This record gives sequence, structure tokens and C-alpha cells, in this order.
Amino acid sequence: VKILPPKSRIFVHEMLQKKKNAVLVDGVILNGPIMDSKAGEKFVEEACKIIMEEVIQKADDVTEKVCEWQAPETLKQILDLEMRDTGESHQKLLQLCRDVIQYSVKTSHPRFFNQLYAGIDYYSLVARFITEALNPSVYTYEVSPVFLLVEEAVIKKMIEFIGWEEGDGIFNPGGSVSNMYAMNLARYKFCPEIKEKGLSGLPRLVLFTSEECHYSMKKAASFLGIGTENVYFIKTDERGKMIPEELEKQVQRARKEGSAPFLVCATAGTTVLGAFDPLDKIADICEKHGLWLHVDASWGGSALISRKHCRLLHGIHRADSVAWNPHKMLLAGIQCCALLVKDNSGLLKKCYSAKAAYLFQQDKFYDVSYDTGDKSIQCSRRPDAFKFWLMWKALGTTGLEERVNRALALARYLVEEIKKREGFQLLLESHKIQFLPKSAVFLCVKSTSFFCLYFQVAPIIKERMMKKGSMMLGYQPHQGKVNFFRQVVISPHVSREDMDFLLDEIELLAKDL
Repeated sequence: VKILPPKSRIFVHEMLQKKKNAVLVDGVILNGPIMDSKAGEKFVEEACKIIMEEVIQKADDVTEKVCEWQAPETLKQILDLEMRDTGESHQKLLQLCRDVIQYSVKTSHPRFFNQLYAGIDYYSLVARFITEALNPSVYTYEVSPVFLLVEEAVIKKMIEFIGWEEGDGIFNPGGSVSNMYAMNLARYKFCPEIKEKGLSGLPRLVLFTSEECHYSMKKAASFLGIGTENVYFIKTDERGKMIPEELEKQVQRARKEGSAPFLVCATAGTTVLGAFDPLDKIADICEKHGLWLHVDASWGGSALISRKHCRLLHGIHRADSVAWNPHKMLLAGIQCCALLVKDNSGLLKKCYSAKAAYLFQQDKFYDVSYDTGDKSIQCSRRPDAFKFWLMWKALGTTGLEERVNRALALARYLVEEIKKREGFQLLLESHKIQFLPKSAVFLCVKSTSFFCLYFQVAPIIKERMMKKGSMMLGYQPHQGKVNFFRQVVISPHVSREDMDFLLDEIELLAKDL
């Protein structure tokens, strides 16, 4: 016999009074729901009001801070992170919601330039509200009919912009995962027996990518058991583009070493310099040596939407696979990332399927070809394509094109303004900024002590802007260069005035350096 504590006995007694026919098992009443729906609905309503007032309505307000900076230990105390035995009141929870919003970085702020995503798209946001409320998982048609059809339609349209007549694809949790998918798919195509027999007995597999590639290529090689030493990094030119002649040399070197080259990963829009590799020339080399060509267009793929700027990706139609993240330049909302594959023979499914009989039954009452979950390494999968689809339906292709064109036009405006300003140095026309304090312009750049001081300028300015909350702008060193700012323009809320503010604010924050 289980003796319940006094409070539990009182609770059970009250519940029994309310439910004369209550069924009690192990001290738990099984009649009726356990949740208070009315109270829950009220909480959702009040929380949504806070989101509307504090996030959405303030998204384009430049008088708001980008962030309310607090040190980690201080923020821990403000937020009261402790989880307790008893739940908190709704008023306390609503205050926590306000605190979370207040002390989070406002990535929708017009002066958040820190990452390769920013801004807010209202249609995508509504799509996220819908999918969060419905809580679907995209693997079979029976549980996710609408979202599977939406994903199919979006992938088909993206394939058209790449220039393929047909293809396949799947949405993944991030460009890094898409790159990993592609690497594994290329390896499976090279040696299909690896799926059953594993790595034993395989030759030393080698892949090639530019020295400016995303770090996910090394992570994928490590995760898949290929090994980071078997990633050959190809030299780039002064603008950060892979040099095809160097790729040819490295492929021949690998063959002479007795290795087995199987993959080349080109980049369309590198993370630091924004470079686009010469895809046509790289494709020639891949065709010559029978190598899978993957294009990491996570950042630059959205330029395909623009008739003016799609030339940046000339030759992408010759790729075997492409990673493309609409959550970056197109604002589809994190996360929204697709891996697109030219092969339409079911290669994705052959590579990744496990044929789970409890999920992918072949004797269902509908067309089971719509049960696409076996193409994924995931089981549960978010309906990320829906965000992109609803936004695309709202804006049309011309609206998306306008976003791309405006972003690049603003970047061009900033470049020309930098050239006019004393104390600023443009490292490359790919819109990466180096700032020199005016007092430092006349010092000897070759001085070691000056170089060390110069290296600290961007971090100091970054600290000041963060604590002030005026804007967020990323910096990094690069191939012997000192720390420089990487300005990224994405959000349609960004204007010419914000570009002017950026330069003025850097000067203001550095006036005493």
C-alpha cells in the first residue's frame, strides 16, 4: 500500500469529489485531462502580446538597443535559472518572458550585422508560429501531408533556379549538416558497399576544398571517419577564390600517393571574404577526374534569385549537389537549409534509408512515395520549407529578388563611403572593412609593437559597441592581416542611414584610441 503525503491526499480527495467515477491507478487519477486548458490558453495569449509589443513592433526601431549587455554571472542572477519542485506562477513566467526578450540579442534590429543572418520577415514568422503550434514532424504523409507537399514544391523550384532539369533534395538543420550529407552521399556514390561493410577495406579517400571553405568540411570529414588529414585545402587567389590550377595539381598529387579522390567542394560565398569559386573551371576538373562536385552555396545561393547577380554562380548547374540556406540572405528564419541533388534516381534514399517497418510500411492506403523521411538521417524533422514557401508566396520571386539586389546595392554604397573616409581601409571589394584609428595612420606599420596594438583595435571597438548596445558587427583576423570588421548586409530593414551610422559609430567609439 502506497501512503501519499498529506498535500497529495488532499488533492486526490478534491479530485475524487469532482469525479465520482474517477479511476485511480498508482495514486494517479486517469479521468479527464491533466492540463488546465483555459489557463494555458490565457498564458499563450498574454505571452503573444509581449512578443508582439517587445519583439515584432520594435524590430525596426533604431532607438532600441541591439543588446542589453550583461556579464554571464550577472545574467544568471537576473534570469533566476533554477528549476524547482513546484511550478512558478503565470505572472512570474510572463516576467521571465520579458526578461528573456530584454537580455537577448535583437537579431531583427537594423543594426545587427554580426552574422550571416539578420532581420525579420513577417510571413516567415507567421509560418513558424503555425508550425510551432501544430508541432508536426516531416517524415510520412499520414502525419504531415501539407508540409511534405510544401517541401516538394519548394525543392522543385530551387532546383529550377540551379538550372537542373530534375533533381532531389531535403531540408536539414543547417548548412553544416547539408555539407555532411553531400560528403557522405559522394562517398556512397563512389563506393556503395560502404553502407553495409563500413570503412574497412576502403582505400584512403581524399576530398578537396578551398582554404577559404566553411569549417564544417573538416567537421564532416572527422564525423564520417574520412579524417581531417584527408581534406586537401586548395590555395586561393587574393580575392579568396579557389585556384583551379592548384586543384588540378592536388588531384594529381593524391593519385600519385595512391589515394582515392572522390569529392570536390566549391564555395559560393565564403564566410569571411564572400568569395565565389570559379564553378565552371572546377566542374571541368571534376568531369576530367570523375569527382563529385558539391557547391556550398549556403550563403551565396540566394543570388540565384537575382537576374542581375546570378552570374556570380555561373556553372552551378554542373554541380552534383548544392547546399543553399534561405535563412541567410532571404530571411526565411533560422533554420531553413536545403541540400539539393542533381541525381533523381533515388540516390538520397538508397544512401540513407533504414526501411523502418513501423514507420515506412509499404502497404499503406496511399502513395508511399510521399513518405520521404527515409531520405533523411533524422527521424523527427521540422517543416522548415514551410517558412520559405509562405514567404515566397507572399513576396513572389520578384520580391525575393529585390531583397538580394538591395542588399548588394547597400554593400556597394558602403564600399564607396569607406573609400572617402580617412581612417578606414577597405581590404577587399567584397566589403570587408579594416579600421585604423586616426592617431595610428602616421605610425610605422612595420613596427612589431604597433602591429600588436593594431590587432587590438577591432576587439576594443566591438566591446564598446556591445556594452553601449548601439550595433553589432563581427571581426576576425585573416591570413596575416590584423583584426578587421566583416560587414554583412541582409535585412530589408537596413537603410543607407544605417550604413552611415555604422561608419560614424566606429569613429565615435574609437576616438580615444
